[in-house]
Amino acid sequence: VRVAWTPRVTAAGLLPSWAGRCSKALSPLARLVGLIMKRLGSVQRKMPCVFVTEVKEEPSAKREHQPFKVLATETISHKALDADIYSAIPTEKVDGTCCYVTTYKDQPYLWARLDRKPNKQAEKRFKNFLHSKENPKEFFWNVEEDFKPAPECWIPAKEIEQINGNPVPDENGHIPGWVPVEKNNKQYCWHSSVVNYEFEIALVLKHHPDDSGLLEISAVPLSDLLEQTLELIGTNINGNPYGLGSKKHPLHLLIPHGAFQVRNLPSLKHNDLLSWFEGCKEGKIEGIVWHCSDGCLIKVHRHHLGLCWPIPDTYMNSKPVIINMNLNKCDSAFDIRCLFNHFSKIDNQKFARLKDIIFDV
Repeated sequence: VRVAWTPRVTAAGLLPSWAGRCSKALSPLARLVGLIMKRLGSVQRKMPCVFVTEVKEEPSAKREHQPFKVLATETISHKALDADIYSAIPTEKVDGTCCYVTTYKDQPYLWARLDRKPNKQAEKRFKNFLHSKENPKEFFWNVEEDFKPAPECWIPAKEIEQINGNPVPDENGHIPGWVPVEKNNKQYCWHSSVVNYEFEIALVLKHHPDDSGLLEISAVPLSDLLEQTLELIGTNINGNPYGLGSKKHPLHLLIPHGAFQVRNLPSLKHNDLLSWFEGCKEGKIEGIVWHCSDGCLIKVHRHHLGLCWPIPDTYMNSKPVIINMNLNKCDSAFDIRCLFNHFSKIDNQKFARLKDIIFDV
């Protein structure tokens, strides 16, 4: 099957969820917060930059061994304007790895991001196409032959264009997708540490429902997260930019995409955003993701503006955090080594910042 690729990107809007099985161990308030989180979009594919970008022949600060930088110009992109960026909801771009909650084995399951990538021959052809001086308008993929095999349980990301039942690769030559996180899969051990399939719950970091200046770590029913995407952060993810846990006692958490709205953002101008990132306490974040009314997601990363990331003191670590597991009598059923058990032992405790959470093991 041959499919033509043309350079265009869209982001999937949030699909309606359905009511899955919900653990009785959690409070109605926790479930209500989960439902509120479903208002914003889900990350199902690469997000375009809010500005038109240009390539500069300098070593990248974001990716090691990349001999160029992708920098934002002062021009707002057509994609952003078409998505009505000025009416969009700005949220913090969190530095972790993308996850997805959907059904597997007839119950809500956490899925890890796994993009299908072309084999060596197809990748070489695609790179030649991208660097061709003739610049043909279309590149034809043979989806059945050009890509490395995917695990049997792999599924393509939502809203990816399909032709004859085959997903169309994105502008990077990848097919975004997901694989379920099994409990004993060592490859995804940090993913599995934040979920418990017996009780169908997940460890989630978000704002406290009654205090936007307070963070809260709680156990949320996986059924309340159905069809949402989240960011997994922690000790062993992306160099741990938020300083969570330690090598001896690793700590990982899930953050629903769109959970942290950005307040008092300046005008959508290159220099104003640059000054905000450099000079404001709230600007000590990896980037911004705008959730547009049509479901489109638009981003800007600090690196787009020539700024460094990670940074020593992040905005996420400037807020106090409270533990609110609210698991009633279920804590005795957890494995003594699991995160749910550790957090149950410090339930209702408050810490000055995330990086101050230490388990007394």
